[in-house]
Amino acid sequence: MASHTTTSWIERDLGRRQRDHADERRVTTSSGPLAGVRVVELASLAPAPFGCMVLADLGADVVRVDRPGAPGPGRLAAPTGGPLQRGRRVTALDLKSAAGVADLLRLVERADVLVEAYRPGVAERLGFGPQICQARNPRLVYARMTGWGQDGPLAARAGHDIDYIAVAGALEPLGRAGERPYAPMNLLGDFGGGGMLLAVGVLAALLERERSGVGQVVDAAMVDGSALLTSFLHGLLGTGRWAAPRGHNMFDGGAPFYDTYRTADGRFMAVGAIEPAFYGVLLTGLDLADDPHLPAQYDPSGWDELRRRFAERFAERSRDEWTAIFADLDACVAPVLAPGEAPTHPHNAARGTFVEVGGEMQPAPAPRFDRTPTGPPAPAPDPDHDTQQVADILTTWQ
Repeated sequence: MASHTTTSWIERDLGRRQRDHADERRVTTSSGPLAGVRVVELASLAPAPFGCMVLADLGADVVRVDRPGAPGPGRLAAPTGGPLQRGRRVTALDLKSAAGVADLLRLVERADVLVEAYRPGVAERLGFGPQICQARNPRLVYARMTGWGQDGPLAARAGHDIDYIAVAGALEPLGRAGERPYAPMNLLGDFGGGGMLLAVGVLAALLERERSGVGQVVDAAMVDGSALLTSFLHGLLGTGRWAAPRGHNMFDGGAPFYDTYRTADGRFMAVGAIEPAFYGVLLTGLDLADDPHLPAQYDPSGWDELRRRFAERFAERSRDEWTAIFADLDACVAPVLAPGEAPTHPHNAARGTFVEVGGEMQPAPAPRFDRTPTGPPAPAPDPDHDTQQVADILTTWQ
C-alpha cells in the first residue's frame, strides 16, 4: 500500500512539474537543468546573489525582491548590475509593511525556493520566517545565507569574509613564511564557502523533495562552508604532512615546484610540477635537466636553492616567451593571467569559458550539460526600468 501511495504521488508531481515547465517555456527563454524551478531571492550582498546567479545560470526563474527606492539590490552599496545580478527578474516590496509581506507570501505560495540573507530572527520578526512560509507552501525550500549560521555564540554578530575564514581555520595557512596571513580577496568565505554552498544546499533539498514531497530549511553559513573547503588540509594535518609553519609546506608556497615566478617583463608564471614526471619536464623547459648540482626535488633542505635557481631562470625571459616554451611541454606550467586577460586565452576562448552579457565580458555558466544545456545569461535587470509588479510575475507562475 505504501509503495502504491508513493508511486501515485510521484506521478502526480511529475505531471505538475511538466505542466509548470510548459507554462514556463511560454513566458521565458530559460533553459538548463533547472528550467521550471522558481526562486524568490530577497536582495542582499555578494554570497546569496552569487548562489542565486548559479541557480539562474542553470535555468531557474529567479525573482529578486528589492526594497522600494533602493538604488541597488537591497543595499545602498550594492551594485545594480554585473554578473552577480544577471538572469533575474526584479520586483520591489516594502517588507516592513503588511502589504509588502502579503505580496511576498503570494510569491512564496507558487515558488520552489526562497533565499534570504538576514541575521537570524529578522525574517521571523518581519513575518515571513520558515514556519509562516512553509505553512503557505509545504514544498518550499527555505534557504538562509549567513556568516555565522542560525545558532551559536556568534550567530547574531556582524562579520565579513575575512572574519569567517579566520575562525574557520582557512586564513591562517595563507601567506609567505614569516609574514602575516593574507585574505585571497573574498573568494573563500563569500563565494566558495558561502554562495556556492548555498546553491549546493538548495539543489540537495530540491532533490530530496522529489522523494518526500516537502521542503525544508537550508542553513548555509560561510564559516561552515569555509571550514569545509579545508577538508584536504585537515587530511594532511592528520597524517603529519602539514607540520611546518606557514609558507614551508607543499601547497602554501613552501615547495619551489608549486609556486609563482616573476618573468623579465614583470609578469609571472605559475608552476605546479608536483609529480616527478612533470618536474622532470619542468627542468627540461628551464634547461636545468642536466645540472648535477641541482638539489633533489623533495628534499626541503634544498628548496631555497631550487627556488633561487628557478627564479633566476624565469627572470631571463618574458611571460609570453616562457608560455611559448612550455606550450608543448606537459610540465604543469601556465602563465598567470590578469582577469581582463583570461577571456582571450586560447583555451578559454575555444571553450567559451567567458561570454559577453549586455556588452560586458563575464564568466560563462558552469558546469555544462549535454542534454539540457544552459542558455546565454540575460543581463542584470535595471531596477529603474525593469521592475515588475507581483501580479505580473504571478501570471507567469500559474
